[in-house]
Amino acid sequence: MHDWEEPYRGTPPWDIGRPQPRFAALELAGSVIDVGCGTGEHTLLAVERGADALGIDISAAAIAKAREKARRRGVDARFEVLDAFELPSLGETFDVALDMGVYHVFDELETRRLYAAAVRGVLEDGGVLHLMCFSDRTPGDWGPNRIREDELRETFADGWELVALEPAELELVPGSLVAAADAWYLHARRR
Repeated sequence: MHDWEEPYRGTPPWDIGRPQPRFAALELAGSVIDVGCGTGEHTLLAVERGADALGIDISAAAIAKAREKARRRGVDARFEVLDAFELPSLGETFDVALDMGVYHVFDELETRRLYAAAVRGVLEDGGVLHLMCFSDRTPGDWGPNRIREDELRETFADGWELVALEPAELELVPGSLVAAADAWYLHARRR
């Protein structure tokens, strides 16, 4: 079992203090759920662009930091401590789901499928998912699992229309092992 509180005692490598550039380029509107929101940068971005956004994370420390950021910035964003597999307990549906770094924490393809089904279950018909994860092009064995293109295609084959799946880059905190990691960007629509 991973301790998701520990990384937030400092600054985790993925918490760059602003949205990932790939997500910053998205048009975010309607209702948005940011799954694994960490300290809330993508949730705050969505609200600042006029969306009704909810950020969820399994880490209470991350959510506390996200709420503090929202308070300091005067942004009316919602944040809740919640495991991604518990999304149906929200009793809400969303137009857009964001995942910047959750998918790649799961070791098994079957667990990834269950996760994708949980996300799909809270999206409206035609709702979209924007996902970024480490790719198998990232050298070394530090950090999260390396994901292959075929694994993403298999996970999102049923109940999803794959709009885009392309190489991308995840920026990391300066001073991390590397400044950026090779990633995948996936854009899928719920069918």
